[in-house]
Amino acid sequence: MRKLVYYIAVTLDGRIAGPKGEYDFFPAGTEEQSAAYSAWANTLYPETVPTAYRADAGLADAPNRYFDTVVMGAGTYRAPLDQGITNPYAHLRQYVISSTLARDADPAVTVVPGDPIALVRELKREQGTDLNIWLCGGGGLAGALLPEIDELVVKNYPVVAGAGIPAFDGAFDPTVFDVAERTAFPNGVTLTRLTRH
Repeated sequence: MRKLVYYIAVTLDGRIAGPKGEYDFFPAGTEEQSAAYSAWANTLYPETVPTAYRADAGLADAPNRYFDTVVMGAGTYRAPLDQGITNPYAHLRQYVISSTLARDADPAVTVVPGDPIALVRELKREQGTDLNIWLCGGGGLAGALLPEIDELVVKNYPVVAGAGIPAFDGAFDPTVFDVAERTAFPNGVTLTRLTRH
């Protein structure tokens, strides 16, 4: 069965973005450090690079390795939408969970106003693919989907936000994950992959 994987960047205090959705404060390190980190991450998860940036990253024709579907909340989708990008991951099937967004924002993006758990369970049962489902944000959606998250891939940056959008925003529900692997990079980023206990 396909897995739901929450692949996300977080601050030391567990924020995925600032109070207004900003994420430009995540430190990249030197240009050389940033390039080395990006090359490593893009080799593992090339499909997580937005379509508009894939050519610059040398990924224009890169096949999907790990994901073929992305699920995101309205706040995550709004960032590219505000820039006029209605189809941010054209190389993936895209689902946006929202009761406020118009359903016709882009024919390649499916807006789902209902239960995200029902959608994810349906996607997990799909046959004919061994690629997974990427949950790319936001915190409220991750909190709602916590029972269905099979794996976490956490890019932890050496910065404290102080306030902002938490990685998980939901009811108190302690859920144990096991560390499967951890890699530290010279720019201070630690990437940890965890699987459900």
